Amino acid sequence: MKTKSNGRRRTRSAIGVGVLALAIGAPMPFVADDDDDAVAGVRDVYEQWVEVQRILSKEKADWAVGEELLTSRVSVLGDEIESLEAKIAEANKSVEDTQARQQKLEAEKATLEASTKVLEDAIAPLETRLKALLVRLPDPLRERVKPLSQGIPEDPAKTELPLVKRYANVIVILNEVDKFNREISVTSEVRRLDDETSAEVTALYVGIGQAYYVTAKRDAAGVGSASETGWTWTTNNAAAEAIAKAIAVFKDEQAATFAPLPIEIK
Repeated sequence: MKTKSNGRRRTRSAIGVGVLALAIGAPMPFVADDDDDAVAGVRDVYEQWVEVQRILSKEKADWAVGEELLTSRVSVLGDEIESLEAKIAEANKSVEDTQARQQKLEAEKATLEASTKVLEDAIAPLETRLKALLVRLPDPLRERVKPLSQGIPEDPAKTELPLVKRYANVIVILNEVDKFNREISVTSEVRRLDDETSAEVTALYVGIGQAYYVTAKRDAAGVGSASETGWTWTTNNAAAEAIAKAIAVFKDEQAATFAPLPIEIK
């Protein structure tokens, strides 16, 4: 009876080991005849299964943490990509705006260059005509604009004077000429008389085309007018009283009255 009982226990132990092996999916270990060996084999298999489960659990936990980090990183990278795309779009727009401004500036530059060319072609004839006009100006006006007239280049093609300066000289001189031409001016001058003597006279300029002079004693007088070679003065002593009267009226030294003056046009 004892022998049969031990055989049944060994059979049940072997069956248990097989069932446990099947349950954990591991290959069935060799079942020794001894019960202790069987139990030790089951324990080893179970411990291996527990270790595998522990490793799997740790891997799952690590993966969960890694997945969360990757998801967060992907989100951050997505935001950075959107930001970069926005900056690229902004940069492209800035480039387009810059190109548009550049095209506008180039068009304005071309217009300015064309305008400058027109001005460069026009200034030389103006300066030539102005130099001819300076010869015809009365002495007081010519002295007034002398600092500016000296800036007119002798050879417009070789001058290094800026275009703006050249036009400024021309405009200022013409303004002074226009102002003098619209006024009556009285000046004191020293003039050479017919007897080859020099005397201080009072000159009356009517614009830039006609002038008169008379001595303080009214014993000598003359009429001046502009010509292509400069001002010319002609003695006209007979007009001394009329010239002196006109000067006195202009200077408010006597009441207004009619004073007939001779006119010479050349």
